[in-house]
Amino acid sequence: MGSQSTGHFNFPTGVAERQKDYYSVLEVDYRAKEEIIRTNYLRLALKWHPDKHNGEEFAKARFQEINEAYRVLIDPAKRLDYDLSIELPLHQLSTAEYLDRYRSLILTCNGLGVYGDFRRY
Repeated sequence: MGSQSTGHFNFPTGVAERQKDYYSVLEVDYRAKEEIIRTNYLRLALKWHPDKHNGEEFAKARFQEINEAYRVLIDPAKRLDYDLSIELPLHQLSTAEYLDRYRSLILTCNGLGVYGDFRRY
């Protein structure tokens, strides 16, 4: 199976085309801390574990998707690569959702480390 390299994380071929939103998979906010990601992962993994669903294919696929999302979002390097590489359908996001999703990527004075009183310049 081939892979597409995006820095620290090699996405399996086809993942980039599917454009999965791992935040939605784990039902967390884009700014979620590790603790929240881990809590939701455990809740969803227990809910969708194949043993609880008599080995149904849908449950297996959902369980694998939850594990895949967790592996990416819990690792800071993989999460950054994912955040920078994912292309979500922006036309489907409201302005508030867009700003929330890309808050860390939007360059602001404070984001660039510019602080203090600008009147002295």
